[in-house]
Amino acid sequence: MINTKTVEGRRQVSYQSLDDLQSDAERIADNKNVTTLGNWSQGQIYEHLARALDTSIDGSDMSFPAPARWMMSLLMKKKFLYKEIPAGFKVSGKVVPDETSVEQGLDSLRRAIDRQQQESKRVMHPGFGRLTNEEWEAFHLRHAEMHMSFLVEQ
Repeated sequence: MINTKTVEGRRQVSYQSLDDLQSDAERIADNKNVTTLGNWSQGQIYEHLARALDTSIDGSDMSFPAPARWMMSLLMKKKFLYKEIPAGFKVSGKVVPDETSVEQGLDSLRRAIDRQQQESKRVMHPGFGRLTNEEWEAFHLRHAEMHMSFLVEQ
């Protein structure tokens, strides 16, 4: 298992919109010379991002108690919405997708992005509580930047 906090050579990625994310994912998927620097395959990264996007509409069974949400919102929310999300967060096995092909993962990501653009309903973030749709999108973009930075074209 690679300690993703210490991985060197990651791409610098910055997205202004979900369309930017989709364009980058499609471009990388078309390239047959992509190295994955972390622990997940390209398909798994796409699938994970799709699931994260969907949880902002469908909800998640993961939630923090109100005092923890308050502290996270106070101390971490702005960073996670508007600055770089650091790599290396330990996550539960529930968010690690099974091995998925690039095509399947990209298809899931396309569908999830389309849902974000078509549906206005959003649920509470499990850590930050109530977010506006714009804040949810900012979170998703920072989250995607972190994961997509592990896909490096040769």
